[in-house]
Amino acid sequence: MDVKTLCLGVLTLGDATGYEIRKMFEEGPFAHFYDAGFGSIYPALGKLLEAGLVSVTEEAQAGRPDKKVYALTPPGRAHFEAALAEPPKRDRIRSEYVVRLFFADLMQPDDISRFYDEYLAHFEGMARHLSELDPAGVPPGRLHARGLGLRFFEAMGEYLRDNREDFMRSVVMPKRTRETEAAE
Repeated sequence: MDVKTLCLGVLTLGDATGYEIRKMFEEGPFAHFYDAGFGSIYPALGKLLEAGLVSVTEEAQAGRPDKKVYALTPPGRAHFEAALAEPPKRDRIRSEYVVRLFFADLMQPDDISRFYDEYLAHFEGMARHLSELDPAGVPPGRLHARGLGLRFFEAMGEYLRDNREDFMRSVVMPKRTRETEAAE
């Protein structure tokens, strides 16, 4: 699903500014499964506005530029609902941490350790965050998506914790051996 369609989905939850939409992807209900920033959200909102799928109201702010509040139009809701009926694309995971783990044999031991621990902390933090959210009044689909996210982050954290020592030993020790042999 593209960012334009996701912006329509966000607006089904209520009117919002571009900033508020971005916060939904950074800290809100989409943070654990979709990434979208200003560079994709604002162009998407512009295209949705041109297509008549959203409307915009400008609200004056003291000492600041007018705030643009976007709202879903009936054609926008119909477009989003039609998009939901289309088969989803296959999930793809994109992780710069996994790339570094893949090439760990080319990295310095301190960097490997630091990145590994950051990656683990990320999963533990996201699992903690999702587990602390109040389920009261949350629709079933959102609770289910939250549960999937929680299980994913818990499983990733568990795997990283359980395998850290073996991984570090298998990557760092051969690297030190290669460096020692090269120096001789």
